[in-house]
Parts: sequence; structure tokens; C-alpha cells
Amino acid sequence: MKRTPMDDSLKVTRPQVTLREMVLEKLREAIMNFQFLPGDRLVERDLCERLGVSRTSVREALRHLQAEGLVEQCGTRGPRVAVISLQDARDIYELRCSLESLIVQLFTQKATAVQMAQLDAAWEVLKAHLRSGKTDAIVEAVSTFYGVLYDGSGNRVAGQLLAQLQARVSYLRATTVSRSGRYRESFREMSRIVEAIRARDAAAAHQACVAHIESASLVALEMLAERDGVSADPITPPLPVENLP
Repeated sequence: MKRTPMDDSLKVTRPQVTLREMVLEKLREAIMNFQFLPGDRLVERDLCERLGVSRTSVREALRHLQAEGLVEQCGTRGPRVAVISLQDARDIYELRCSLESLIVQLFTQKATAVQMAQLDAAWEVLKAHLRSGKTDAIVEAVSTFYGVLYDGSGNRVAGQLLAQLQARVSYLRATTVSRSGRYRESFREMSRIVEAIRARDAAAAHQACVAHIESASLVALEMLAERDGVSADPITPPLPVENLP
């Protein structure tokens, strides 16, 4: 019998995802999927039983979600799912409109052939999920799509600023996509962005991005205004880009 040469097959591989990360992802997913609604209390004891983990793991995850803006402290009653105010939502959409349209513009001007191919691949995945209408899959695919744009734009600061808002942006995105038929509108709007990028038309890509975010903001702000029993004013979009090189 010939001895098999020793290799790395005996090495014990540690799981790449830690327990803390798994708990965080489960709780974030439950919030994004509206298993927990805005204002719902997040009782540690109940969460420990549902997740089958220790209070330490739950507390760490809740602290992280609080930093993301998805969880907030409600006085002596403890943590709850954050309630995004109408004004906060408007501020987020106005910032998104300015920064994301800039990133789309820069990507159109600067992206390499490899980055264009990466965007095409991300778009194909996103299209499939948009057709399915599954909110959680759409939100994840949109985040991946924009991640490619951030990397190819060449502006790390803009990407970092949007990354800090990522959780709340994704939550608002889930809110709008969950409205019946909205994902079909998103498909048409984002198709225009991709077409302009492929044509290397930076001005058209910028404007298509602005139009997409304006449309999404109208849905979200109307839903939040209805919740609060008030009227919703539209966001103020950035000025059109003219005479781009």
C-alpha cells in the first residue's frame, strides 16, 4: 500500500462566519423582512429563546444594529426596531440622490472594461430577482449592484458615506419594493441607468439615477406620511448635469 502524500486536507477549517455575525444577520434579516415592525420592542430574553443563543450574543448584535440605525433605545423600555421619521427619510433620499447620481456619473466616465463586465453580471442577477418580486432577494441584489458602482466610481469618500447609511437605505428600499408593483417600476428605471452607463453617457446616467431615486422616494414618503397622518413633500433633487465631458 502506497502512502498518500500529506497535504492540507487534514487541516481543521474554522467557520468563516462567527456566531455573533450569524445572530446579527438573522436579526437584521428579520427587520428587513418585516418580521419585526418599526416600534416593536426587542426583548433580550425572547430573542435568546428564538435564536437559541446567549444574551451576550444578542446584546452585541443589538448594539451593532443600533449603530446602523435599525434599532433604537426607547427610554427605560429597552431597545426597539427604529422608527424612521418622515424628515429622516427625506434627508436620506436627498443625500442618496446627490451621492448616488454622482457615483453613477463617475462610474460611467471612469469604469474599466472589467468593471463594466462586473456591473453587467450584477445587473443580470438583479433582473432575475426583480422579476421574482421577492423583497429580501431584491434588496440584497441591489446592494451588490451599487457596490460595483461604488468600487468603479473612483470616489471612496462618497462610497463610504453611503455605506454608513446602508442599513437604513436598505430598509427604506425594502419598504418601497414591498409595495405591490413597485419592483416592476424599479426594473424599468434601473434599466435606463444601465443603458446610459453602457453608452458611456454620463449626463443621461446621472439623470436616470436621479429619476429612479425620486420615484422611490415618493413611494416611501407617501407611506410614512400616511402612517403619521400628514402630507408628504417631495425631495429636492440635485440640479441637472450639463456639459459633461
